[in-house]
Amino acid sequence: MLAALLIDANNTVAMERLVAVMWDVGAPTTAVRQVQDAVSGLRRNLVACGAPSSLISTRRGGYEIHLDREQLDLLEFDHERHLAEQHTSPIDTAATLRRALACWRGNALADTPSQVLETDAARLNAQRAATHKECLAIELDLGRHREVIDELTVLFRDHPYDEQVAEHLMVALYRCRRQGEALQMYERLRRTLAEELGVDPTPPLRTLHQRILAADPALAAPAPVRGPSDTPPESPAPEAPGAAMAMPVRQLPFDVPDFVGRAEALAEISGLLDGSAPNRAPVAVVVGGPGVGKSCLVTHAARLASANFPDGQLYLNLAATSDEPRDPGLMLAEALRALSIVGSAIPNGLSERAALYRSLLVDRHMLVVLDDAGHADQVLPLLPGAEGCAVLITSRTLLTQLPGARHIDLDVLRPAEARELFTGIIGRRRVEREPGEADAILDCCGNLPLAIRIASGKLMGRPAWSLRVLRERIEDESRRLAELRLGDLSVRASVELSLRLLPADAVRALSLLGLLGPHTLPGWVVGPLLDRSDAEEVLDTLVDANLVRLTATDAIGEPRYRLHDLIRTCAVEIAATLPTADKQDAMVRVLSVWLDLIRHGTDRLPAGLLAAAPGSAPRRSLPDAVTDRLMADPFGWFDAERDNLLGAVKLAVDWGLDELAWELAAGPATYYDHRCLYQDWQHRHRLALDAAEAAGNARGASVLLRGLGQLHIYQDEFDRATHVLESSIELCRDSGDKRGEALSVAMLSTVSRVQGRDDEALERVEHALAIAVGEGDLHVEAQLSCSMAVMRLMQDQLEEAETWFTRALRLARELDDEHREAVVLRRFSRLHDRRGDPDEALRCLWQALATFEELSDERCTGYTLLEVGRVYAGQDDRNQAGPALERAAALFHRHGDRQDEATCWQLIGDLDAAAGLHDMARQHRRRALRLWETIGEMNETEAAARPSSP
Repeated sequence: MLAALLIDANNTVAMERLVAVMWDVGAPTTAVRQVQDAVSGLRRNLVACGAPSSLISTRRGGYEIHLDREQLDLLEFDHERHLAEQHTSPIDTAATLRRALACWRGNALADTPSQVLETDAARLNAQRAATHKECLAIELDLGRHREVIDELTVLFRDHPYDEQVAEHLMVALYRCRRQGEALQMYERLRRTLAEELGVDPTPPLRTLHQRILAADPALAAPAPVRGPSDTPPESPAPEAPGAAMAMPVRQLPFDVPDFVGRAEALAEISGLLDGSAPNRAPVAVVVGGPGVGKSCLVTHAARLASANFPDGQLYLNLAATSDEPRDPGLMLAEALRALSIVGSAIPNGLSERAALYRSLLVDRHMLVVLDDAGHADQVLPLLPGAEGCAVLITSRTLLTQLPGARHIDLDVLRPAEARELFTGIIGRRRVEREPGEADAILDCCGNLPLAIRIASGKLMGRPAWSLRVLRERIEDESRRLAELRLGDLSVRASVELSLRLLPADAVRALSLLGLLGPHTLPGWVVGPLLDRSDAEEVLDTLVDANLVRLTATDAIGEPRYRLHDLIRTCAVEIAATLPTADKQDAMVRVLSVWLDLIRHGTDRLPAGLLAAAPGSAPRRSLPDAVTDRLMADPFGWFDAERDNLLGAVKLAVDWGLDELAWELAAGPATYYDHRCLYQDWQHRHRLALDAAEAAGNARGASVLLRGLGQLHIYQDEFDRATHVLESSIELCRDSGDKRGEALSVAMLSTVSRVQGRDDEALERVEHALAIAVGEGDLHVEAQLSCSMAVMRLMQDQLEEAETWFTRALRLARELDDEHREAVVLRRFSRLHDRRGDPDEALRCLWQALATFEELSDERCTGYTLLEVGRVYAGQDDRNQAGPALERAAALFHRHGDRQDEATCWQLIGDLDAAAGLHDMARQHRRRALRLWETIGEMNETEAAARPSSP
């Protein structure tokens, strides 16, 4: 067992191989369990000898032993051989090969009773002999014939038919002036070959014999070279880091490491993307049937051409073959976010988004990859139209309506390419042992890349199999893997081939995974789908069969999995045979885990008031260790799962689970708020709101309306905010949700204050505060105490304002809410400034700014910088005020906050005017006026809105 692990140290040794090592034939039915027990015993013995407990780790489908090079002679031997290959000096090469040979003590794996390991031992001994032979040949050329003659004699005795060794020994004997012995040795070898093998010596050896007879001067020994260099081969010097890219948009998927063939298609794409080529086309469409490798080709070609597009590469999956092709408007929003346009700065209309997208790319050299396009209308809005940009598209159909597009038709691999792909995956030695079986397997696969990868994956996962075993399994046409539209073969038949070889729980898992939609999924989903806590092996089985792909590792270190679109379609068909109740129960289990993880993630974010109290939806927890690992970086987890959060809401809506739908939509509101993800926020809330209202779910509808109300406030859409918040209040009162009512009334007070209705705003704050105090909700009370202070400050009631600010600050600190404390300090600064104490005001603001920047809260950072600029402006300090206000304006512009951006430009204009810079003052004031006019048009009023953060 230990020998089998050491042979493949630092690599996974498959369970099938370990079984074969322990039982050459006739393995018992309990073989896997016995291997597991043996490994456990081996671990205990090694730990007892002082080894770390992590020395042997469990891996998918096997085990792995972890060793440093210095701990294993085989690793050291391989390392020295690798170093020898890097040398250019024969002296250094010979010295390094000597160090490699010094790692050996006798034959490999001596006295190890296993037929499987005997093969490995023979391989290792052959490597040793080859290394020894190479070393002696180099030393012979260095004039060291006297030193190597004894070793060559022993080596020839062990390998009596090796004519290369015989040749080296004859040369060494000749150079030692033992010409007669060299000739006698040749004669003995000639007779041995003739009598035992029926062959003559090879021409090189016969030629050497004649040269020795003729005493060829060229055979004379060269001058001996002594003193091999002790300097080890130098490692390649690390390249100096290049200059940082001005726009680091690098979205291309991972390249396929074993990409083969497609030379003509790659050359054509390269020519189309080459800006200096006369036949350059700005749009290239790779067209082909499912499974032919369109995406792999385009990704490989895009990476090869990336140097021609220094401003970056955008990648968008249009998902045309899925149940829900991606809307071009949503795709444009995704592209704009990649180009640093976020929040309400992303226009609402399709044409406006497309225009902004084209404007951003007009002076850039970027490559846009549109994967899995369905029709021209889906693609046209995503074309940059800029001379320096190019577009690569994959599609199953011709997109003839795209102007200037060049189409490249992609078919299955050529026979030689298919064989190269197959050989590259399973290894040349296995193919060379059974070349006829390899050809038969490729014929059964129809040279379709998808089918070849699945077949190869089975062989890689089963190293003990011969190729004949797989050929016999796929010879039956009804079980064969094949291309979707290649004769009478189909992708369904390809999937069925794997399904027939899978256990029932793996088939069930695959069918249920298909129902989760075209998303990249975390591995934990299989557990709740099957209602099992030990579902990792089922997932491993699906990965081994290439039915589920391990696509990447996300930003928090979690592996991501995805079903190929074709396989997912077949999985959904299989799921159609399951009872509807079983499928719904599985969906509820998965969604309830999502809901529980959302709660854990929100609890670890800076506190906010948008998170609603839990509803009645079920919750299901993962093991604490798993949850803690996922939530070590809550923002990172939410970032990684953004698409799945939308998919979870839609899944709940599709299955009629309105309670789960609204909780899944409302749960991430705090995350959306901090990240300013207004598009995500609105889309998910609207989707769930329709379901809640259709089901008469008043509680869910009130929460979602309140979330939309806050979103409309951020987007300066105050009339819409008023409408949805009034509806939310009415539903809260009907359902007795006091906290929800207080929050909705408080949001309405913000609308009143921003629109200049101060008395109404004060009345609403007082109403909301009374409810919060009555309910004992200290978080809401802290927020509204601060709002009361702001209102009193606006009324010039400074003493009362201070009382309310002090109360709010005390509550925030008691709640250990650093974000709320920073908000209070930011607003408290206005009171200090009004009282003529700018130093204290700035102290509060710097403390608040540090908190907001640490929490990556860009919106509150902008508010704080606005206040900093305001304080410095009050001191006529243009040098300090200007940079703060300009930075704040940039943040507000980034997130579509027009009113606060307008305030910044107005203050900058006032500073310009005070400094006598009247032209600049007019420009900045006009900019502020245009923004206020836009707000007025949006809300059917001509009055300029007050800033939302007084």
